[in-house]
Amino acid sequence: MQRRHFLFALSSTAVILATRSFSGLASIGEKVTIMLFSDDGKAIQRTTLPKVHKDAEWRRTLSPLAYKVTREKGTEEPYSIPGFDRHEPGLYRCICCGNALFDARTKYDSHTGWPSFWQPIAPENVHEVNDNQFGMNRTEVQCTLCDAHLGHVFDDGPKPTGLRYCMNTVAMRFVPKPKKP
Repeated sequence: MQRRHFLFALSSTAVILATRSFSGLASIGEKVTIMLFSDDGKAIQRTTLPKVHKDAEWRRTLSPLAYKVTREKGTEEPYSIPGFDRHEPGLYRCICCGNALFDARTKYDSHTGWPSFWQPIAPENVHEVNDNQFGMNRTEVQCTLCDAHLGHVFDDGPKPTGLRYCMNTVAMRFVPKPKKP
C-alpha cells in the first residue's frame, strides 16, 4: 500500500521556536530523527534528538487516563473524550513530548469514537510496532520521540492511503491553526 507524504516550506524562524520546545528533555542516550513542525503545520527541518524519557514528570503532569493510555498502552472508551470529533484546522502533538503527529487536514470521521487520520504529518514522527495483545494481531502506533502509545493503524481507511490511524484523544494535544492577522 502506498503512503503519500506532503512536505511544506521551511522557515528559519520556526526552526528556532521548534528547537526550543524540545530543549531540556531528559534522555538515556538513544537518538531518533523526526521532522520538526511549527504550530501552523509548516515543516521546519528534519533533526536528530535524544529520545525522551521523563516517567516521573509524566506521572505528575499527565492525567491518570493520559498516563495509562500513553505510558501503559491503555485505551480510552470510544466517544468519551471531548475533541474526538473536532474538525477545525490545526495540528495534533504528542501529549507527552510535543512531537507533531497529525495535521487536521488528514482527519476524517471513522464513526469509531476515536480521532482517525489517513496519514501522519511525517512518517518519521511515528513508528509502528506489532501488537499481539489480547489474541489480536494489530499494528500499534507510537510517538517516535518518546514511545508514547497513541493507538493503532488499520487498512480500512479512505483514499489516498487506505489507512486508518485510530488514535486516543488523550494521547494528543490539539493546537489550533493560528489565525492570519
